[in-house]
Amino acid sequence: MAENSDNKTHFPNHQALDVSLDVSQGGSKCFDDDGRLKRTGTVWTASAHIVTAVIGSGVLSLAWAIAQLGWIAGPAVMFLFSIVTYYTSTLLSYCYRTGDPVTGKRNYTYMDAVRSNLGGFKVKICGLVQYMNLFGVAIGYTIASAISMVAIKRTNCIHNGGGKDSCKINSNVFMISFGVVEILFSQIPDFDQLWWLSIVAAVMSFTYSTIGLGLGIAKVVENGGIKGSLTGISIGVTVTETQKIWRSFQALGNIAFAYSYSMILIEIQNTVKSPPTESKTMKKATKISVAVTTLFYMLCGCFGYAAFGDLSPGNLLTGTGFLNPFWLLDIANAAIVIHLVGAYQVYCQPLFAFIEKVAANRFPDSDFIKKDIDVPIPGFLPYKLNLFRLVWRTIFVITTTVISMLLPFFNDIVGLLGAIGFWPCTVYFPVEMYIEQKRIPKWSTKWLCLQILSISCLIITIAAAAGSIAGIITDLGTYRPFKTSN
Repeated sequence: MAENSDNKTHFPNHQALDVSLDVSQGGSKCFDDDGRLKRTGTVWTASAHIVTAVIGSGVLSLAWAIAQLGWIAGPAVMFLFSIVTYYTSTLLSYCYRTGDPVTGKRNYTYMDAVRSNLGGFKVKICGLVQYMNLFGVAIGYTIASAISMVAIKRTNCIHNGGGKDSCKINSNVFMISFGVVEILFSQIPDFDQLWWLSIVAAVMSFTYSTIGLGLGIAKVVENGGIKGSLTGISIGVTVTETQKIWRSFQALGNIAFAYSYSMILIEIQNTVKSPPTESKTMKKATKISVAVTTLFYMLCGCFGYAAFGDLSPGNLLTGTGFLNPFWLLDIANAAIVIHLVGAYQVYCQPLFAFIEKVAANRFPDSDFIKKDIDVPIPGFLPYKLNLFRLVWRTIFVITTTVISMLLPFFNDIVGLLGAIGFWPCTVYFPVEMYIEQKRIPKWSTKWLCLQILSISCLIITIAAAAGSIAGIITDLGTYRPFKTSN
């Protein structure tokens, strides 16, 4: 997507007429109706992309989130977020094509869909929110991966005889290591070439989620009962009344982050083949993915809370709750790191593509931006190295790594990212585009229901953002830059 999104396919002169006729009639054997190579994505590859994006590091904070809300509100809020995410994602899938769902103009990115359906100033607002959120997710995933790598070293240190106090480990070197790996993987040119990485990442996400679930169940059995209360963390015992309010708001952001993927749904849909229509395929993929992730979320979050109650750690597999079996924790945390390597790319490819498209349009004659250099790889096709892609993506990864080292607050960052991205990207723009696409009359029953949904989610977003910002301010009071130990 990154290099091809703004370039038309060029054909030899003697083939141009035949291919153009095929394209005008809805595509050919090799090309789709927009002149691009045939898309090959299916319900299952789309589901893999979604699962890779959704079941991320957010699952590890759900036990903590439920602990703030309690046995009644916690699962109820999680189920509500899943319903809203599924519904608005189906609305968004209708906006992949403008006009006719079969032959209408394709929108290759989320921003393209906003431009086609809404236009004007809303396009700039959408781009700012979407790409800032993708940038933030890259920071959040860098922090999460470093925490998991530190946890591996820490559990091994404790197992080998070191006490908890003597096994303090600086996380900076692990953030840098993750950044180096992402620099290499960021040179994958296009989104549709990530399918294999998404499948590996999806398998890893199920691996560590299953281990977290299993350890939670084992801990409940060991305790001989279920911990926790109907209203969540106890006021006066664990937190003050004010802290309870802020933490409850922050928990909403953490749950929102766990379901955050709508901002890349159009890009995923652009990899899907047709027939059937892309929207029909994405509805099935969304239904499968949201159902599977919600089941995992409920099980991991609820059993984590049942195991630890008010003391549920902010990160289920890297907190102080589980120390044995240490080898199983190492496998789980290694799976988290591998998953985050793939998830980082799934989220960042749309941002990479946007910047590269803007640069190509701004400097159409620049060899530095447009020229590809063939790098021979024995046994494979030559790799097409683009210097601009190499430089810009490397700078991007370095920047996210440095910021992660400056602000390594996992729960607070996760909550803030969830809050910032949830309402505009998951609710507001999909609702507004769907209204425009389907020409729903103003003040009709359906229009009013959609607006009530949007306003309700805006209120939740504001509350979640406030709680997360309060948490970051509290953490900054005791934090020293680049000196974080776990």
